Amino acid sequence: MKLKEIPLGKLAISKLNMRAKDKNPDISDILPSIRENGVHQSLLVRPEGDGYGVVAGRRRYYALLEVATETGKKLKAPCGILDSGDDAIAIEASLIENLARLPATELEQFAAFKALKVTGRTVADIANHFGVTELKVKRILALANLKPAILKMYENKDIDIPSIRLLTMASKSKQGAWLKLAKDTEQDTPTGHWLKSWLLGEEQIHTKHALFDVKDYKGAILTDLFGETAYFADPDKFWELQNTKIAEAVAEYESDGWTVELMGRGRRFNSWGYTKRANEAGGKVFIAIGNDGDVEFNEGYLSHEDDKKIQAILTGEDEAESKKAPKAKPEMSGPLTEYVTLHRHSAIRAELLKHPKVAMRLTVAHMLVGSYRWSVEAQGTKSRKESTANSVAGSHGATIFEAERKAIYEIVGLEQFISPYSPRKRLADGELTPVFARLLELDDASVMRVMSFAMAESLQADEAVVEALTYVMPVDMAALWEPDEAFFDILRDKKVINAMVKDIAGKGTADSAITDTGKAQKQIILNRIAGHGVDKPNPDWRPRWMQIPATHYLDKTTCPPAGADAAVSKVMMKVIEADTKIAA
Repeated sequence: MKLKEIPLGKLAISKLNMRAKDKNPDISDILPSIRENGVHQSLLVRPEGDGYGVVAGRRRYYALLEVATETGKKLKAPCGILDSGDDAIAIEASLIENLARLPATELEQFAAFKALKVTGRTVADIANHFGVTELKVKRILALANLKPAILKMYENKDIDIPSIRLLTMASKSKQGAWLKLAKDTEQDTPTGHWLKSWLLGEEQIHTKHALFDVKDYKGAILTDLFGETAYFADPDKFWELQNTKIAEAVAEYESDGWTVELMGRGRRFNSWGYTKRANEAGGKVFIAIGNDGDVEFNEGYLSHEDDKKIQAILTGEDEAESKKAPKAKPEMSGPLTEYVTLHRHSAIRAELLKHPKVAMRLTVAHMLVGSYRWSVEAQGTKSRKESTANSVAGSHGATIFEAERKAIYEIVGLEQFISPYSPRKRLADGELTPVFARLLELDDASVMRVMSFAMAESLQADEAVVEALTYVMPVDMAALWEPDEAFFDILRDKKVINAMVKDIAGKGTADSAITDTGKAQKQIILNRIAGHGVDKPNPDWRPRWMQIPATHYLDKTTCPPAGADAAVSKVMMKVIEADTKIAA
């Protein structure tokens, strides 16, 4: 390498500099020192055209340009000159400098690693040079499997990291189908959890659940960019191998003297429904097989019912009971039982009409734990966008609601659903009669509190009745919700964004920014909320959609909150005008 002082006029940023296309860098931290002392660390350059391209030292170069402009002097820069033909060394030098100063993005690393690989560097060479693992280099290079349009979306932050990783599992045709959905404004683009289901279908079988050697599986395995998830693409081939191993396990258990009960696929083994019993004491092996391919071997258990039978035999109670109750006709035949049951029901429900407080408690018990004719389902907070689900879960309203849930469950003595396999057509886990009995012990105010929780838990999110509630009770949206990153991330329509700028900053500001990017206009809104650069901050600003009542910006018919409000406003205003009294 030759060392030489080169006039600034002979220098330009090299096309091989990994930040060549970026905007001018921030040089505020190094400019004072370079003004005072000049540049002591050489720039790395290579011959390009009639001058030299700066491969490493971009910020020093821009700082010297600034000093030259300020002083009017023709300055020179100390430079180390690379051979013009060695592109690989130039790329390495650029990447090393930028990684040392500021970690590059995955896409920037991908571009640099790919260029190095083209010049003949092996994965091991690249990993060793930058002090990273070969696995990391392979993962970054795996981005080459994605279509350029998807990489562009990733670069523009139109797709999140979890989704880009999932898309690395997709074939080129599947990626094309996903891009088509992304371009179709009338279709929902699957991302996050929904993307996983879209790619893999209902049966998402992870390789970690295989009882067999994965090498024996002859189908495709879908693996993401970072190797964190690997799924069998062909469930039929998986189950063929998995079932063979399960059958071998059954045979081995039986040869050891165990009785084996193979549970139906998807049926979970809940230990609370069984008693521990050794093999010699009648214990069995229960094999539970999940729809996701997971297999659990539960050794030494017996159902409570079977355990009681064995206990009765061992203690002689079974024989005593058989002597007490010889084979005899039941007291009531089937038709007689039906007759008595229906008439008792008819009489008791007629009396229930006279006891609204008892009926209210019975209603609340049904709402909470359900019955054969009752199934009250909770309104979930899942979303196609993981960021939306996280935003809702962390909101002020959700925090208040979860605190109340804890209090209600303690009052009534309920337990939350823990197992994902529990039935979800109920709000809580418990038996109807004990819950009803507990509610009978509570005063009316406490029962009304529990009922309010149950109603709120099952309130349908997209029903117009949600807006009707705002007419009969105060809702402080500013206190319960504030615009967050997830909101601004999915806010894309520039006309709507400009209308919001007008709301918070006035017509003049909105007009002056009308051709700015959506990102720039959203920043105006954020600055106004935070008070950056303005005399009076507006932290309580809320978009029209999140005000009471909800209104629209462009078109009421395509604005669900405003449309819902319009649908209920007339009938609810009649209620208010009639001065209907509702007990608090």
